[in-house]
Amino acid sequence: MPVRPQSVSRKDRRRESEKLILQAAEKVFAEAGFGGATMQLIADVAGLPKANLHYYFPTKEALYRQVVEGIFHNWLTAADVFDSAPGPVEGIGAYIDAKMEISRRHPDGSKVWASEVMHGAPVIQDYLETTLVDWTEGRMAVIQRWIDEGRMDPIDPRHLLYMLWATTQHYADFGHQIETLNAGTPLSDAQWEAAKASVKAIILKGIGARPSPRS
Repeated sequence: MPVRPQSVSRKDRRRESEKLILQAAEKVFAEAGFGGATMQLIADVAGLPKANLHYYFPTKEALYRQVVEGIFHNWLTAADVFDSAPGPVEGIGAYIDAKMEISRRHPDGSKVWASEVMHGAPVIQDYLETTLVDWTEGRMAVIQRWIDEGRMDPIDPRHLLYMLWATTQHYADFGHQIETLNAGTPLSDAQWEAAKASVKAIILKGIGARPSPRS
């Protein structure tokens, strides 16, 4: 049965409104934290009536959790390469590329996550204890398999993941510091590519990653 144009238009408007709200919320939560953010301020940044926010997200906590889940979904997608990569050079290299690109395009999201965790994760502790734990254990198993296959040095997979997170997210969480050290200007496209290449070279060499026979 064909979709009525009016229905499609309503669906598109809803999707656009949700996108505006989530983008505004990410920015406000990054700057003010959960406690300092208000639904009115988020509505003002989104350019929408406050009533619209409550229509899509009944509480500030519901909106906050959606923002956090969106951030983590981006990181989960970036880690998909782990499951299909033949080895650490391909898998970890692609993961670093993807994570740094997320830091480049969604710096506020990374700051929201960092602030929440530094404050003891008062809103999303249950998320950390379930989704994050499951994801981390899955990626550790992949890294351990590469170690067992002799594709990289025998290091602790958990601490490698911590290093990858800290390094790639540094470019978002400390973006102002990086700009200051870059003569007060954001990194150019060429500088971002150079940064990715440097981070990959340092980490992959440090863990003794060997290219897979198929690469």
